[in-house]
Amino acid sequence: MFNGLEGGLEEVLRRIMETASLNDLQEVKARYLGKQGLVTSLMKNIKEIPPEKRKEYGREVNELKNSIEEAIDNRKNELEELGRLAREGAERPDFTVPGKRRDIGSYHLITQVMEEVQDIWVSMGFEVTTGPEIETSYYNFEALNTPEWHPARDMHDTFYTCDGQLLRTHTSPVQIRVMESRKPPLAIFSPGTCYRKDTPDTTHLPMFHQFEVLLVDRGTSVSHLKGTLNHFAKRLFGADRRIRLRPSFFPFTEPSFEVDVSCGICGGQGCRSCRGSGWLEILGAGMVHPNVFRNVGYDPEIWSGFALGTGLERIAMLKYDLEDIRDLLRNDRRFLKGYRRAII
Repeated sequence: MFNGLEGGLEEVLRRIMETASLNDLQEVKARYLGKQGLVTSLMKNIKEIPPEKRKEYGREVNELKNSIEEAIDNRKNELEELGRLAREGAERPDFTVPGKRRDIGSYHLITQVMEEVQDIWVSMGFEVTTGPEIETSYYNFEALNTPEWHPARDMHDTFYTCDGQLLRTHTSPVQIRVMESRKPPLAIFSPGTCYRKDTPDTTHLPMFHQFEVLLVDRGTSVSHLKGTLNHFAKRLFGADRRIRLRPSFFPFTEPSFEVDVSCGICGGQGCRSCRGSGWLEILGAGMVHPNVFRNVGYDPEIWSGFALGTGLERIAMLKYDLEDIRDLLRNDRRFLKGYRRAII
């Protein structure tokens, strides 16, 4: 066909199809189509062709170039596909190999207890309400019948900010805010984080989770409080558990009670867990003090109510027989796995 093209186009196409890699194909392409390649040389030689034959010569060179380019492109696609199949074969997973076991996510024990407690109170018709963790002294103390001179404030000495505000020591301020904004009757459940200047030990933390309950209506009495507590204890700890109320003191309730639940280990007979008493303290409760009602604009001659509250960490310790409250903060996976509950 052309000088220097041994064997014609068929030989070129054969060499292209015999290439075993993209590098080999690139060498063939450079040999025929590169700047110093054969086809490029043929194009440069067109000036040596007689004028009457240049048109036919150019057409044949272009056809040769197009045929070689098409063959090279086809072979390139074939080699790339062969390489992809080879890689897939090398990387193909062995489905007979046992898979890696992945840990299933779960809620922390405190979150589990919070949800369980909240579900119980919501099922009894109580509305979930929340409030700010940074409070004023008025909402945290004064409105709850605890003036600055009151000795009970020493138990709640807490963290103060530069502008005189403080980290709330209980969720009771939520009750004041709700009563200020609503007219009775009302029934609320107030969960949240609280802070007190306690030294960490087996039963105390400077930050803890608490829930409080408030009910305000006409004719509310201690019998309503006790019946509600009895239902709550049986739902949370078991149908065989009993409660008892011991007289106590809180500035914002009158009368006030410490509430105990019968020990689940000994059934109230006395053991090491309950220190031989048969009872475990779970929370504080009482009838809302008239001064608290006056502070929010409620007439204590018309309205009455009860309030109760406790730390969720304490509930968790009693429910699951934990010996050290600090275990709830240590992030020990061995401990957490013992109380895991899959998220669904």
